Amino acid sequence: MTNAVERYRHGLRPMRGRARHEPHRAATPLEALYDLVFAAAFGVAGTQLAAGIAAGHGGAAVGAFAFAIAAVIWAWINFSWFASAFDTDDWLFRLFTMVQMAGVIVLAIGLPTMFESVEAHGVFDNRIMVSGYIVMRVGLLAQWLRAARDPAYRTHALTYVVFVAVAQLGWIIVAWAPLPFGTAMIGAALCWLVELGGPVVAERKGEGERRGTPWHAHHIAERYSLLTIIALGETVIGTLAAAQEVSHEKGWSADAIVVIAAGVAMTFGLWWSYTIMPSGPILAVHRKRSFVWGYGHAFIFASVAAVGAGLHAIGYAYRHEDPVATPVVILMIAVPVIVFMASTSLLHAYLVHSPKGLPLHALAMVLPVLGIVVAFAGMPLGVCLLVVLAGPVLVVVAYEAGAWRLAQRHLDQALAAAA
Repeated sequence: MTNAVERYRHGLRPMRGRARHEPHRAATPLEALYDLVFAAAFGVAGTQLAAGIAAGHGGAAVGAFAFAIAAVIWAWINFSWFASAFDTDDWLFRLFTMVQMAGVIVLAIGLPTMFESVEAHGVFDNRIMVSGYIVMRVGLLAQWLRAARDPAYRTHALTYVVFVAVAQLGWIIVAWAPLPFGTAMIGAALCWLVELGGPVVAERKGEGERRGTPWHAHHIAERYSLLTIIALGETVIGTLAAAQEVSHEKGWSADAIVVIAAGVAMTFGLWWSYTIMPSGPILAVHRKRSFVWGYGHAFIFASVAAVGAGLHAIGYAYRHEDPVATPVVILMIAVPVIVFMASTSLLHAYLVHSPKGLPLHALAMVLPVLGIVVAFAGMPLGVCLLVVLAGPVLVVVAYEAGAWRLAQRHLDQALAAAA
């Protein structure tokens, strides 16, 4: 009877800090649902990026994409670390999480308007987008106020409340004041600095086991891995969109087959190379390394979403009217692949505190650069795409062929140093 009550009852529970080393801690179905909503926002941003570049607004589209993806990632990071430390899974926690999910949807609805305003070089219009962001933050503020009832973490929680609330006032000014794009970007940067101040200050509070919030190392590593996987879904969607465009224009030709094969292989290669990173084991014994690791993932998430947009843009290269040039398409794919590979290799080296694996990754990054070079040299798009793909594939093959021994040695040394 007790098990039945625990299984079905979601009554209110006191929000207390969870155990840092709680056994069998895993991501919840609610967290998976939460991630799917963010994946939809990634998809909207990626679609707008591809369309903007295809329309000839490359610089503006990239800037708008960076702003949009930063807002989405930041909101996800804040909630995920909070939930890792304080998740109660009662009905009120679920309700406040739903409020945040609704905010993400509103933010995504506002992305096309924001992109259009940037591309038009007029007043930066992110009012709908920021409205959704504020809804998300209201839900998170309510969660932090609940957490503040725990005496052990009251100071931490109230610190977050103050910083988040002040930042929201700044976002309201940025959204509703008629600011030029450059001024709006300066205001947004200041708001993000305030937002960043919350974790910087709050996670330094407390002593010993009470220092910082009680997030769970393996749980947070799984959460980041799951969002990476869901973001990689955008590369599959981009591949499908490109394949449909190519097959519509040229039928089921060799080009369509290359696009599908390369897109699927790119998804698999990026995922495989990401899983090499020993996040959970290191964070469990080196909690101070979480800050750089956690926020460094913003480049990984953004680059994966951008790869999806680049794969989508392949279809624009085969249009009869105003086709996008091959070098532009390859730049859209190769640059985010390079960012992804650089981010994962640097974070890996930071986690184990050893740069000895970096030469392999640097060598692999030469291949996407070569893909850009051959694209400007006039080689067919399919050939250029395969050269870019060879970068992450080289990393995977090298590790599986024996480089894993060096990586394992670095991990053992890092764990031994902590012990």
